[in-house]
Amino acid sequence: MKQTTIASLIGLLFSPSIFAATTTVQTSDVVVTASRIEQPIKNVIGDVTVIEREEIERAGQSSFIELLQTQPGIEISSTGGPGKTSSVFFRGTNPNQVVVLIDGMRVGSATAGTTTFENLPLAQIEKIEILRGPATSLYGQDAIGGVIQIFTRKGDGTPRFNAAIGYGSYNTKTAEAGASGSIGDTRFSLNASSLDTDGFSAKRFRTGVQRDDDGYRNLAFSGSVSHRIAEGHELGLQLLSSEGRNRYDSSNTFSNYGNLSQLSYSVYSKNQFTPFWLSNIRLGEGIDDSIDHAAPNSRSQFKTKQTQYSWQNDFKLPLGTLTFLYDRLEQRVSSTTDFDNTQRNNDGFTGSYLLNLGAHSFQTSYRSDHNSQFGTNDTGGIGYGFSFNRNWRATASYGTAFKAPTFNDLYFPGFSNPNLRPEKSRNAEASLRYEDTTSTASLTAYENKVRDLIAFDFSQAPFVFNLNEARIQGLTLAGSHIRDSWLFKGSVDVQSPRDTETENLLVRRANRHASFSVSRGWGDWRVGSEFIASSARYADAANTERMSGYGVLNLTVDYKVNQDWKLQARLNNALDKNYTLVYDTFSDVAYNTAGSNLFVSVRYSPAK
Repeated sequence: MKQTTIASLIGLLFSPSIFAATTTVQTSDVVVTASRIEQPIKNVIGDVTVIEREEIERAGQSSFIELLQTQPGIEISSTGGPGKTSSVFFRGTNPNQVVVLIDGMRVGSATAGTTTFENLPLAQIEKIEILRGPATSLYGQDAIGGVIQIFTRKGDGTPRFNAAIGYGSYNTKTAEAGASGSIGDTRFSLNASSLDTDGFSAKRFRTGVQRDDDGYRNLAFSGSVSHRIAEGHELGLQLLSSEGRNRYDSSNTFSNYGNLSQLSYSVYSKNQFTPFWLSNIRLGEGIDDSIDHAAPNSRSQFKTKQTQYSWQNDFKLPLGTLTFLYDRLEQRVSSTTDFDNTQRNNDGFTGSYLLNLGAHSFQTSYRSDHNSQFGTNDTGGIGYGFSFNRNWRATASYGTAFKAPTFNDLYFPGFSNPNLRPEKSRNAEASLRYEDTTSTASLTAYENKVRDLIAFDFSQAPFVFNLNEARIQGLTLAGSHIRDSWLFKGSVDVQSPRDTETENLLVRRANRHASFSVSRGWGDWRVGSEFIASSARYADAANTERMSGYGVLNLTVDYKVNQDWKLQARLNNALDKNYTLVYDTFSDVAYNTAGSNLFVSVRYSPAK
């Protein structure tokens, strides 16, 4: 990475102008993902972003994957629009090197190793916490790049009803409704949502033209109920179900489609047995099911069931909090493909310690995972933070992580290699952060080395094998500022995600990407703009197929009719930029992205 680039970014951080182009993080915000226990975000050592319900609603029509794209350190790819296969890249790591949790439960495919982001409905989400960096010592296998934890909508206060409807380009229709609140010691929330869109042709065909629209529809439901049995003792149930149907292009004349299903549910018991001992037991499952219909009378299915048990015990000491955790993960695969093995179990044992004492913060964790497929892996992490004064803070951390080979990697007929080793990483990072009542800014530098990378080569057998090492170096500059009725926020990432053997960029990852937004309110009106940009990427490991960089401008406007009703409009890709996020070198096909499109909605959300 060029020293001049690093120097200029550091200079920009300390320049007063940074506060004129930067999401506001309130110091009262509490996060749990960074340490598995509640702590104010101002004390967090890890690189964390919180997306609250207000920001989700303010985004308008944006999908889950598009919302992630506006966050620091994150790039995305998508094969054609709503409902199409989508991926996220955390700080240049692979899409299957991130753990996704819904209310504490893992969701995703154990065969592909990824999560069906395109089928996650924003309407059901209350909050998203994003932890960048290694987190295997807290959450187990796969968290090399980070963790995304999704919290579904919860109830509190006087029972109330909420609803929204919307319509836009590509004959896109949405509707959602819900009720939430509390009655005595019982809190509840019930929500349903639907999405139906004609979409557009996913592929840019060079031969065998099939230019029909590739639509998508989704029906989702979430619910939660909790009851306080006594002071400090609570029982609860949480559920999210999302059912989608996605149509896609192929070379035949059949209207190809796939059914996507995600289900996450859990029950928990939270018990404050003594003033210093908090116990949290959680049992549940995450299910990912994909059924593909690629031709008449053709059906292929890949279903993953992840049964999970965890018992976390937090001990509040005179100095700091000590946590002991046991969790068990049972993965089961059902498929029309005949895998040699369809199940594996993992037992994880974690010990962690968190201390905030005056200007000092300290966090350390150690975990031992014992897996029926790939043996024992031990990981750890350590971090330190120091506050120079009420505004300035510095942090540094080091952590190790690993990723388990997927069932496809190990057992897919005619393709797999049962002798694969887990991928392992070592990550070091440091940050400098500023915060006052109106502004935040941070500069984070990191280096992540991943060895025993799982690679693919269809010219030799076995087709999948452990090969070389990746080295990912980067800087993330992020910030926010409120001034009068203006809100500014933004982030810039400069990174070098490379294969150490060839020095080539990793597939679909850019050296630079950024996101900026600005909005202003006038009375009951608020208008905003959002700009997302990326430099060039490569579609292949050899770096011969170049995908050009792009910049996309989105515009939003809100009108608050009264304290309960709001009208919203969002113009995506306002300049009608023609670009692609995915080019398939094997089939020589690029995938389309949406052109300029408009979405309008009306929302009813009574004040608490």
